[in-house]
Amino acid sequence: MNRHPESDAVERAHALLAQHLGEAPPTAIVLGSGLGPVVARIREPRTVPSTEVGFPQSTVAGHAGKLVMGELEGAPVVALSGRVHLYEGLPPAVVVRCVRALHAWGVKQIVLTASVGGITEGLDPGEVVLVTDHINLQGRNPLTGPAWGTRFPDLSNAYHPRLRAVLAASAAATGLTLHEGVYAAMPGPSYETPAEVRMLRTLGADVVGMSTVPEVLAANELGLPVAAIAVVSNRAAGLGDGALHHEEVTVAANLVADRLADLFSHAIPRF
Repeated sequence: MNRHPESDAVERAHALLAQHLGEAPPTAIVLGSGLGPVVARIREPRTVPSTEVGFPQSTVAGHAGKLVMGELEGAPVVALSGRVHLYEGLPPAVVVRCVRALHAWGVKQIVLTASVGGITEGLDPGEVVLVTDHINLQGRNPLTGPAWGTRFPDLSNAYHPRLRAVLAASAAATGLTLHEGVYAAMPGPSYETPAEVRMLRTLGADVVGMSTVPEVLAANELGLPVAAIAVVSNRAAGLGDGALHHEEVTVAANLVADRLADLFSHAIPRF
C-alpha cells in the first residue's frame, strides 16, 4: 500500500498536539473569518500557535492562526482560531491536515464555522445557517491520491444528523434564529459574479463560501462526525448594494460572535 504523502506531517502534528496540549478533548471547533472572538468564552485556556503543532499558517486577515484549548461550560474543547484555504495556494491535503491530525490525536467530533454570502431571500448579514448539505464547485478534492480512510465515503449525511440536532436544539434554547441551508463551495479568492450567483441559486444553494467543504470531505473519509455553521456576512454578488469587501466579513462575524459563543457553550456539553 502506498504511504500517503501527508503521513509524516500528520504524525508529527499529532505528536505536537499531545506534547503542547495533552489529552485530546472530544470536540474541536474550527473558526472561520472574523469568528476568533468565540475563543474568549473558553475557560482556563492554553494557547499554541498553529505553526508550532505542524499546521500551515493562514495568510488571510481575520484568521489568528492559533489553537486554544480549555472548557466551555465544563466541557473540554479545542478551538482553531483561523484556517487555511485552497485559494492560498496550498495542496488540498495540506488544507485538511488539521482534520486528520485532530482525529489521530483523539478528537471525536468537529464543528466548522465559516463566513458566507447569502443567496436565498432572508439570509442577510448577521443571519446564521446550519449547513445541511453542500455543492462542491472548488474543482479539487483532498481525498485525491492514496486513501487516508474510506476510499469512497458516502456523503448522504455528510453533515452529521446528531450534531445538527444538538445545534438546532441549543439554538432554540439560547434564542438564536438558526436557518438551515445548502452551502456552495467556490474556489475563490475572487468573489462570485452575479451570473455565478444566479447559477448557484438555480442549483439549490442557499449560501456561498470558499472553505469548509474540504474539511467536511476529510472528516467523512475518517468517519469523524462533522457539522458546519455559516454566518452570513454579505448578500452574494448581484443581490445587494455596492461592492463586496473582506472587511465586512469581519464586521458581520463580530456582530454574531457572542450569539455563537452562547450556542457552542450550550451545545458542546450536550454532544
